Amino acid sequence: MKSSNYPFISDAGRIINSGQSRTLLLTGNTTDIFYSDGGNRLSGDYVPLTELLVDLWSVKGNLIVIYELNGPIRFLSDEDEQKMCDAWGKLHDDGTQHAIDLALARTKRRVAELKKEPRYSFKEKLKKAEGNPTYALELLRQMCLCSRLSHEGVPFLWEDLVIVIEAADFLIPEGSINSLKDVDRQRVAICRDWFSDPGFTEARDTVLLVAESASLLNSKLTKLPQVLEVEVPSPLQEERLHLIEWFIASLSENENLQLWSTPEVLAKMTAGLSSHALVQLLRFAVHKPGELTSTDVVAKVEQYIKDLLGDDVVEFKKPTHGMNDVVGFSKLKEFLNDEFIPRIQTEGKAALSGAVIGGPIGAGKTFLLEAVAGELGIVVLVLKNLRSKWFGSTDVIFERLRRIIHSLDKSLIFVDEADTQFGGVGAETHDTERRLTGKIQAMMSDPSLKGKTSWLLITARIHLLSPDLRRPGRAGSLMIPILDPQGDDLNAFIEWMIKPVYQIEDTISESTIKELKPLLEGYYAAVYAEIRSNLIAVAERKKVTYLDLEEIISIIEDYIPPSLKDTRRYQALQALLGCTRLSLLPPNINRENLNDFRERWSQEISSLEMKGVS
Repeated sequence: MKSSNYPFISDAGRIINSGQSRTLLLTGNTTDIFYSDGGNRLSGDYVPLTELLVDLWSVKGNLIVIYELNGPIRFLSDEDEQKMCDAWGKLHDDGTQHAIDLALARTKRRVAELKKEPRYSFKEKLKKAEGNPTYALELLRQMCLCSRLSHEGVPFLWEDLVIVIEAADFLIPEGSINSLKDVDRQRVAICRDWFSDPGFTEARDTVLLVAESASLLNSKLTKLPQVLEVEVPSPLQEERLHLIEWFIASLSENENLQLWSTPEVLAKMTAGLSSHALVQLLRFAVHKPGELTSTDVVAKVEQYIKDLLGDDVVEFKKPTHGMNDVVGFSKLKEFLNDEFIPRIQTEGKAALSGAVIGGPIGAGKTFLLEAVAGELGIVVLVLKNLRSKWFGSTDVIFERLRRIIHSLDKSLIFVDEADTQFGGVGAETHDTERRLTGKIQAMMSDPSLKGKTSWLLITARIHLLSPDLRRPGRAGSLMIPILDPQGDDLNAFIEWMIKPVYQIEDTISESTIKELKPLLEGYYAAVYAEIRSNLIAVAERKKVTYLDLEEIISIIEDYIPPSLKDTRRYQALQALLGCTRLSLLPPNINRENLNDFRERWSQEISSLEMKGVS
């Protein structure tokens, strides 16, 4: 592997060499380490991003300058610093630089300060820039002015400047101009003038701003057409394998890395980890007793993603139940086993982008879909709270999530209560929610994720999801209604409900079902589960294994379910209207009468809404 093989390096180089832009914003996985085989290194090594850029771009004709918050302005060598010093001196000696400063001064106060200001040497100005970010940015801008000037056709500086500004989001933070501190406003003004100056944009100097997310930088800069963004992605499987092989080759004679499988399998299982985190895992493996196990790897990946996104944002779903544990839903389980699960597992064009699972509260949606997750055997990420109360954090969290999803080979994104997780895209929706929903929609239909990622959205309020989320090609590719049990499915629920406390030899008798059914009219999965729990509690309190039928009937009659009939009916009707499979609708509905049923459902929904149900 060559360091120049990173796609983002090629993208950045193409933009610079073509003259598309002189200001690049590098975002994403910018705090990671990258393989470098160039520059002055005798052998390949993993280095921070800035060192990778230096190794690749410190070629003849470039003079690289590095600046980070509260640090010095650094050159790669004393020779480079002297070149810049000599160019600066040519301006200083004839007073040109002072004239430039006066011309660029924006207030009378600044003009007065310049007239009184002593003429510092370039090295003194470098010293003054330490710990003074505002002064440092202005000095860097002035260096670009100096770089493109000449005297009688002879350039003051023969080389092109490549200025790398690290942690740019701390230097030029996001926020409305009115809310920023004076120094922050001044830095925004300096950079805006700098990057939009025609003299700078038409010259050959380049500024690289390094930050995790464009949303953390002031939008007065990121929205400039002169500023282009290049994303640094999380390492892909090929890059992770290279790091593992490099690490093994770099071990000393006294060190040994014991793996439960091959490096290729380890590279595949560490999808989602940064190179930094992968090195940590490998160092842990070298010093732990015994071999590195798949359990160790899974634990590291889970912890890393949780640390990156936050425990309150994502969790890994590890359902302990499967489809065989689901009571009832015989027709739906057949569909899930035969079509739904295979389409999620496939990696071809037949892969499912996503699905919406709707139905009334308490119908068993989450339990059923957790059973699906238990059957899949792939990474299942549960999104819990994408919206952040901190300004701008939601965008950053989403960008981190997107990088992780792109780096995973196969994943399922599980979103319960999806109507509260995603907002709309209308004018009345808050900007943050509108951006989040728009980005989620774009990711669902991203061709590069087809066959890699599927989205499962679960909601009792399917009508509150954005219509754009519900369209085919996104989660709306498949919309499944989960309805209350009927017929044989209802019998299965009744048997499941009483079986722990009622002696049944094989299957529940028809006479018992006939006696219990009238007591359970309108009941649903969550109510059956609650009654079942009550029955078990009574049996334990009485210290008996079984209850007789009269006792069971007494307990059922004593239970009063919550008054949710209209609400649940409204939600069931919305799920029926949204269903995208005729075979998943009640058996009395066919192609000929479908429109009639839909019309009746719509009328009933309108009637319920007039009663205040929503």
